[in-house]
Amino acid sequence: MPPPTPPRLLAVLSAVLVLVAALVVHALPARADAGFRVEDGRLVDAAGNDFVIRGVSHAHTWYPQEAGSLADIKSLGANAVRVVLSSGDRWTENDAGDVADVVDRCVANRLICVLEVHDTTGYGEQAGAATLDQAVDYWLRVRDAVEGREEHVLVNIGNEPFGNDEAANEHWAGDTSRAIDRLRDAGFDHTLVVDAPNWGQDWRGTMRREAQGVFDSDPHANTVFSVHMYGVYEQESTVVDYMESFVDAGLPLIVGEFGHDHSDGDPDEAAVMEHAQRLGLGYVGWSWSGNSGGVEYLDMVEDFDATRLTPWGERIFHGPDGIAETAVEAPVYGGGGGPTDPPTDGPTGPPADADCTAAYAVVREWQGGFQAEVAVTAGADLDGWTVRWSLPAGEGIAQVWNAAVSTSGSRVTAVDAGYNAVLPEGATTAFGFTGTRQGPAEVPGLACDAGS
Repeated sequence: MPPPTPPRLLAVLSAVLVLVAALVVHALPARADAGFRVEDGRLVDAAGNDFVIRGVSHAHTWYPQEAGSLADIKSLGANAVRVVLSSGDRWTENDAGDVADVVDRCVANRLICVLEVHDTTGYGEQAGAATLDQAVDYWLRVRDAVEGREEHVLVNIGNEPFGNDEAANEHWAGDTSRAIDRLRDAGFDHTLVVDAPNWGQDWRGTMRREAQGVFDSDPHANTVFSVHMYGVYEQESTVVDYMESFVDAGLPLIVGEFGHDHSDGDPDEAAVMEHAQRLGLGYVGWSWSGNSGGVEYLDMVEDFDATRLTPWGERIFHGPDGIAETAVEAPVYGGGGGPTDPPTDGPTGPPADADCTAAYAVVREWQGGFQAEVAVTAGADLDGWTVRWSLPAGEGIAQVWNAAVSTSGSRVTAVDAGYNAVLPEGATTAFGFTGTRQGPAEVPGLACDAGS
């Protein structure tokens, strides 16, 4: 047993320890308490309000003179912009000063900045493509431009960081986890966005299989997965299957790129937008303007002129489930998350002498979601029934049981599941679902009809 330490020496040691602790706290940036985070598979802000990305990509690194595009993108209703940057490995590097200016412009235009390094595109297949390690090196060089901006910036580590080379793609999970670790070790507290392999389309299912392990490797549990939906997603069923696999697993997903056409096939952009809205998932269309090399049809506006929308621009901004119809401004700018009118007391529905009536009840609510039940009562003998309603603003439907549910924009149609179609007069059956919400869950008005 060592001899006791003299009291004066104890006082000196205590003072030294306090000073060292203060220096350490100052040297290590604290985890941002105002930034975005992932909660229960959803992207939320510091207060727990859902934020569903509705935006487009802008090729800043190739068109730095078009910085006014951010204001134009906002003017058409977007709540986010995915900004193309270069690490200098393939194109001219966007330095810290340039990145800081981009972020300032995003904030000035009340947009969330999703910053991405494009040089990684197609690594393993595309000659000259940068590695995720090189992308991280770049993020460390521009760290000062984004530090403390966690409430305005998401860091998309590298665009489409693997092509279709199978041997290279085997390293997707390990390389992605290491990139996350390096950024966290360097003090990046931002929500990180990671792209799928196979040029972002994940047609071999690598990200789908290994996403949980990658998510678990993030010490902040704050990583969002991004799939790019082009020709691989020609069928609505393919779109739905991929999206729902992440929702069912409780993992955060956005459609980080998609278009209305592509050289590798004809993506079902209507399905992408409809089911992203239904499931409460973010989407980012490619791209504002300046496409070349045979994909000019992906321009949303001609020559960066917001008054000259192309057919693709009209579709994504003003079409069903489009940006103008579905975007909610980020809570940090005062949008979303605020109080809404409380649910009405008791169910609503058609008169009791109808063929059937439907009563809607909110069973429970949690941050960003809720569970509802709809009771269907036969006013006469039924052989099939259909219930219709309109989704309140900010709500979406996730999992459903005891009915077949489809949506078109905000319109919802629920049809009996077959085994519960036949109801004698006065009998009741019920179906239920979980949904997403941005405010308190509301009780909508319902219409119930005989037949399915």
